[in-house]
Amino acid sequence: MHEPPLGFLYDADPSKTEQWIGALADRITRDERDEMAHDFRYSAHAGQIAPPGDWRVWLVMGGRGFGKTRAGAEWVRSVAESDGTVRIALVGASLGEARSVMVEGESGLVACSPPHCRPLFEPSLHRLRWPNGAQAFLYSAAEPESLRGPQHSHAWCDEIACDGERAMLETGDVLLPPYGIGIATAYDDACNQAPARLIRNARALGYRGELIHYVGMSHFFRLGSDGLATPDGALCGPARAWHGNFFTLCAATGFVPIVSLSFELLAQHCPDSWQQRTDTGAPARTGWEPPSALLSPASAPAMGWLQAVARRFVALAAEAGLPIRFQIGEPWWWIMPDGAPCIYDSAAVEAFGGDPVPIASLRQPLDPAQCDLLDRAGALLAAATDGIAQAVRDAASPAECTVMLLVFAPTVLDPATPEAHRANLPAGWAWPAYDRLQVEDYDWLTAGADALRRDAFAAIDRRLAYPMQQQDYLAGFVLNPGDAAALWPAIDRGLDQAAQRGIARRFVWALPQVARDGYVRLNQLQEEQVQPFDDVLYPLAPGRDAGASPEFSTSVAVMASGHERRNALWSDARLHFDVGPGIRSEAELGVLLAFFRARRGAARGFRLSDPFDHSSHAMTGTPTPHDQRIGTGDGHTTRFRLVKRYGESDDAQIRPITRPRAGSVAVSVAGVVVHEWTLEPGGWVVFAAPPAAGTRVCAGFLFDVPVRFAQDRLDVNGATFAAGEAPSVPLIEVREAS
Repeated sequence: MHEPPLGFLYDADPSKTEQWIGALADRITRDERDEMAHDFRYSAHAGQIAPPGDWRVWLVMGGRGFGKTRAGAEWVRSVAESDGTVRIALVGASLGEARSVMVEGESGLVACSPPHCRPLFEPSLHRLRWPNGAQAFLYSAAEPESLRGPQHSHAWCDEIACDGERAMLETGDVLLPPYGIGIATAYDDACNQAPARLIRNARALGYRGELIHYVGMSHFFRLGSDGLATPDGALCGPARAWHGNFFTLCAATGFVPIVSLSFELLAQHCPDSWQQRTDTGAPARTGWEPPSALLSPASAPAMGWLQAVARRFVALAAEAGLPIRFQIGEPWWWIMPDGAPCIYDSAAVEAFGGDPVPIASLRQPLDPAQCDLLDRAGALLAAATDGIAQAVRDAASPAECTVMLLVFAPTVLDPATPEAHRANLPAGWAWPAYDRLQVEDYDWLTAGADALRRDAFAAIDRRLAYPMQQQDYLAGFVLNPGDAAALWPAIDRGLDQAAQRGIARRFVWALPQVARDGYVRLNQLQEEQVQPFDDVLYPLAPGRDAGASPEFSTSVAVMASGHERRNALWSDARLHFDVGPGIRSEAELGVLLAFFRARRGAARGFRLSDPFDHSSHAMTGTPTPHDQRIGTGDGHTTRFRLVKRYGESDDAQIRPITRPRAGSVAVSVAGVVVHEWTLEPGGWVVFAAPPAAGTRVCAGFLFDVPVRFAQDRLDVNGATFAAGEAPSVPLIEVREAS
């Protein structure tokens, strides 16, 4: 491709490119504008541009929405348009997949090529031919022998995988572009890894800037001859050396670690007098194996130990030349599974006057005296965290430092213990006691408890009043690898929701699980920006003469015996329409032409009312609140997607509805019509309170189909139209992010 007159825009902020082009519209020709519309370099992000230099393999690894298909198609297009002699191999999981994604997909070769040099696809030959003579051939990965013999100068392989002996990549071969999300690490999980490996992995996976580093509860401290942590807060030799190297490498690579210290200490190494206890004397214990003890905020030796540990880590970070960032992580009075609060250790009892009122369980109603005791416990907790914060600031002086407080909402705001916030979310933490407030909610996030999350965020804002710009959000984590497919998308959604609430700084917890499961940030917001959609209805009634064709994609392999092996590649049909037969007059033709121009041809999507299927009740009936089952309540989930089912069996084909008509939606729970819900963009019904476990959630609605013009050219012939022949106006359904 030659360098266009506005090539300087390649390095401009992509979000400002359209503004630049609009401002310079009177300085460029129409041909130049058309060329710019198909020049990927104006809109691509860094990860979609082929690396410079002489390379043999370019690996793009990313999640859905990253833009891998578009990057591959644009690279193939640039190769083919610049050299008419090239022969390119297009290898997909199957021939059907190669055709539907790499060639004819929304981001495929046909869609991204300008009309004047768009390749001709010859399905019977599995071949594309460009006007200059360049050719590309489709291959199925299921038939590797088909690649033997043909010669190719270039290849684009989609959805590649490695298997067999020594199926691995060399270290450093994978690098994702930064996407503005922070990562969390923990010394307990990484003490057996070299710090260089930890940092290399974080950087390769696209993480930059501030990095939360939890020092842990079991490996960092020195032990005395009695097997207990030494009161002076000394670090053991390996931990001191490891963190010195880690902090030095962070400074060299641009990472800024946020040192995180919690109130947990491995029980076998924790002095008895430091530990929180219930009114029966039972020590606080976490559910891990082996368990951790919880340090009492009232214990001067325990809090002195935490302050000493904090000073030692601050000194190590300062020696490495790092700005001081420190997190007091999840400070709380432990609550036992039966609701018993652990606020009765000897130091706490003494602080409460020697004979505090007993509280057997926070799950039971409390009297005023018991509530007052919880308030006093909260004041002790606030004083303890303030002492740690002051120790950090003194150790960092005269340099400035940032001290953060981490709150775990599902524990401190559990509805089953409604007064627990008095002890574990004390008023003494209110802004500006700490520089930043960090909130995590992963138990509720992964359980789909959106109502609890929503109420917790509001309660924290009311009680502590930190401005949004002083709040951070932590999402994660996935304990068991078998849950990865279900939970990482929920974590991804939580990150997007935090951004929508105005939380700019967001972190994923934690790197071991991210690396184990291969999680890559699914940037839905970027995908939505890449695929523009005008929320307007096609202005003409398609009429019964219009054509509608649902299409599936199925790979069919015929065995030597004649038997078939069929693989359905799509779970939902994609619709094709021809609305040309509905145009009856020159006035309507004018409306069509104006609408086509306003959509810039195939560039922008819009709504279409399908004349044959637009209702939850049969195909075109009047909807009722009981038409379609959209889910089953579990007591936590408040968010349900509108869907339409085709077929009565458990194997019914399920169609997501992303463009319902808002005023037509009606909802029922357990057969009763309800009104305490809202409709979110994308076809999501969100309840104010979660439907009870086992209840059937149903909805009725009218809906439109998101479509675009199938081509960038609209052929209209005045003579044939006057003779009664309708033009062909093909539309194609747009897949929208779920």
